[in-house]
Amino acid sequence: MSRLLPLLVGLIVLALWETSVRLMQVPVFVLPPPSLIAEALMTDGPQLLDALLETLKLTVAAFAASFLGGLALAVLFVQSRLIERSLLPYAVVLQVTPIVAIAPLIVIWVGVDHVERAVFILATIVAFFPILSNASFGLRSVDPGLADLFRLYRATGWQRLWLLQLPSALPALLAGARISAGLALIGTVVAEFVAGSGEATGLAWRIVESANRLEIPRMFAALLLLSLTGLALNAVIVQIEHRLLRRWHSGHGEAA
Repeated sequence: MSRLLPLLVGLIVLALWETSVRLMQVPVFVLPPPSLIAEALMTDGPQLLDALLETLKLTVAAFAASFLGGLALAVLFVQSRLIERSLLPYAVVLQVTPIVAIAPLIVIWVGVDHVERAVFILATIVAFFPILSNASFGLRSVDPGLADLFRLYRATGWQRLWLLQLPSALPALLAGARISAGLALIGTVVAEFVAGSGEATGLAWRIVESANRLEIPRMFAALLLLSLTGLALNAVIVQIEHRLLRRWHSGHGEAA
């Protein structure tokens, strides 16, 4: 029953939205009723889905790059304090720098004919730091008793990393992955807004196009697809988290 509560709340909100907009005669270009959004989704669904696939392709690529790069750099940080002190400030700088400030520069560097490449780079930058931060924390959160046991048996550095540190880091790493996946989607959309052009094919450009034409129901339909994509990405990470962590952590049971 508890799993149906979000659906019930959503239906109540949609009913109140539909009723309020029609009773108050709110103009469609200000706030369309859900029925018109559903109609726009049915009419323009194929075109919006094609654009969503382009956005999702870049999102997944950026997330994968940020995950692998962040984990690799976190391993280096844990193995060498010197490397961490040398590179961590630059990672923080990338994290706090607004993407809209560096997007034009990235576009110039990669070329205006390679907008997708610029979007990929920008989305990767946005999604990178949560993986790096959480992985670094997790790799250092090793049980002292287990660490002493590995030293007692003279385990190699590779054995400690593969058999002790990485399993211990999984909860923090996967928590970072949930944040990073959402940020990758946000970064992709924002990068498409900033770096896109009339030749862009992602969903963000369709939103801009709809807004410029005052096709507000179509714009809301695109936003709905983005929201559902974000929920789907989160659900995938949650399932992976559940399958990987249930062997080591009893707290990640069926309720996860």
